[in-house]
Amino acid sequence: MGRPAALDEDKAADVVDAYAKGAAVKVLARRYDVAPKTIRRVLDAAGARDAVDVLEELDGMATDVEEQAPEPEQPYAIDVPGLLAEYLKATEVSEIHEALRGGRTIRRGQGYSVRVTAPLALHQATLGQCAALAGDGSTPAGRKAYRTYADRIAAATGKK
Repeated sequence: MGRPAALDEDKAADVVDAYAKGAAVKVLARRYDVAPKTIRRVLDAAGARDAVDVLEELDGMATDVEEQAPEPEQPYAIDVPGLLAEYLKATEVSEIHEALRGGRTIRRGQGYSVRVTAPLALHQATLGQCAALAGDGSTPAGRKAYRTYADRIAAATGKK
């Protein structure tokens, strides 16, 4: 009952062998005229994807995390409220000054925002510099601007 298998047992065994020898999933999918997901299902059913990873570690082909060069952090384009941008002009952190200077000013109603494209760490450092605006002694507008920027950072990273 059910739909017939896209690959018979012989072809599935050939797929597992080819993958173990280093063939890519997409190449195998094109070769056997099936979807890559079908190839992954065959490999997972045979336990081949896990086995190749273990073999690479045993053979020393896999590199240690310390040996790998850290990937450059992905830049995020996040709008900094104008009130925070004005406040940050007094900060002594040069990276924040450069990021704000390189940002694009966007008019929003009566105010403005500065669209800054920078790594997440810089956005978080910028938010830390503005922490005084979130305190009890600040104005409601300052607290709202801080909260808005914090929410934009959280949304960009997928955390809430």
